[in-house]
Amino acid sequence: MSSQPANVIIVFGDQWRAQAFGYAGNKNVATPNIDTFSEECINFTNAVSGCPVCTPYRGSLLKGQYPVTHGAFLNDVCLNSDTPAMAETFTAAGYDTAYIGKWHLDGHGRSRYIPRERRQGFDYWKVLECTHTYNHSSYYAGDETQLSYWNGYDALAQTEDAISYIEAKGDQKPFLLLLSWGPPHAPYNTAPERFQQLYKPENILLRPNVPDNLAEMARQELAGYYAHCSALDYCFGLLTDALKMRKIYDNTTLLFTSDHGDMLYSQGEEKKQRPWDESIRVPFLLKPAGEFTSETVDAPIDAPDVMPTLLGMNGVTIPDSVEGHDFSGYILGSEMPGKGAALLSCPHPFGRWNRSEFGGFEYRGLRTARYTYVKGLSGSWLLYDNQTDPFQQQNLIHEPEYGPLIDRLEATLTAKLQRIGDEFLSGTTYLKRWNHTVDELGTVAYEW
Repeated sequence: MSSQPANVIIVFGDQWRAQAFGYAGNKNVATPNIDTFSEECINFTNAVSGCPVCTPYRGSLLKGQYPVTHGAFLNDVCLNSDTPAMAETFTAAGYDTAYIGKWHLDGHGRSRYIPRERRQGFDYWKVLECTHTYNHSSYYAGDETQLSYWNGYDALAQTEDAISYIEAKGDQKPFLLLLSWGPPHAPYNTAPERFQQLYKPENILLRPNVPDNLAEMARQELAGYYAHCSALDYCFGLLTDALKMRKIYDNTTLLFTSDHGDMLYSQGEEKKQRPWDESIRVPFLLKPAGEFTSETVDAPIDAPDVMPTLLGMNGVTIPDSVEGHDFSGYILGSEMPGKGAALLSCPHPFGRWNRSEFGGFEYRGLRTARYTYVKGLSGSWLLYDNQTDPFQQQNLIHEPEYGPLIDRLEATLTAKLQRIGDEFLSGTTYLKRWNHTVDELGTVAYEW
């Protein structure tokens, strides 16, 4: 890794699950640029979104904290400014900072202007709180209070703007840049036509955990989903080419990841929040600046770990408020942090996941390199051996021979919850603690 101040870029799509890449063995989808990048970086194959929802993930990304600590544990609430955020910390270390794309951390309306005091320290700013209208997408630029519009498919226009930002930078100061794409989140049929033409529903091979009665619907949606993935792969190729042409690729720490996955009818489920791999597992391709050895590692890593790891890689002091683990030493060969397990949590379920037949389904759990263990308020719920059962079709939680393993996983989970002061209470308790107001589905009302 570089001994000089390196630029730092984080590129992340919304709802892009770890399984939707050629390098991950998916024969349906074409992602040639990211596949190539995966061979040039450190590939964390067990990376997770521990609280797999947009706002909780983004709060953890920028604060290095878990959702019950930063309080943004459900969508459309405002992330507090009480502790140092990623951009503020890099700014104090001499960096310029920029954010382009989807924000989803303000909670004052999805098309409302976000003032500087709620931007968590980012300077260069071309952002909208949230939209899924990818071909007529608006944003606010800097301190302009009138909406502007991206030209065409917003992810492409945002990538071009990121490239312009990079090309305009001098060599005096390093920069931190976050490029946050809205796709491949639904709607799935809105990618540019040339990418939609790549995929026919009848040719899509399904994961074996998709029920037969949902197969046709799954193929329809996956065709559009993969079209978005290929469009974003093209955008990523433009970005890496620009870094190389600017001759700063080698001195840039570049992370490609996602905020959470998408069930897409695996386990008969949709969207996110669920504790299964299609929801929680995300791509995590990390290219350090300077010299390093590309490799594939099985260490579980989570959103709160991103901030301390990037700070550690660049010699920036990690704020005391950060709860995530610093993996920078592990990358250089030291012991794996986090006891080899990532914490999974759903402090307050909402929307279609907050269904009466499930009793709401708050949960806590662990994802290790081999096992998934999840418990609800009423007791243990899921145990999968992801090595022998990669599609999570056999729940082992009630098998007597797994009792000792469950005890060990439970002890690790308890220690992790105690470390961050997570009492694993009801979702209603956390709503009251943070003064969040929700509707009958447990969802925060929002305005577009």
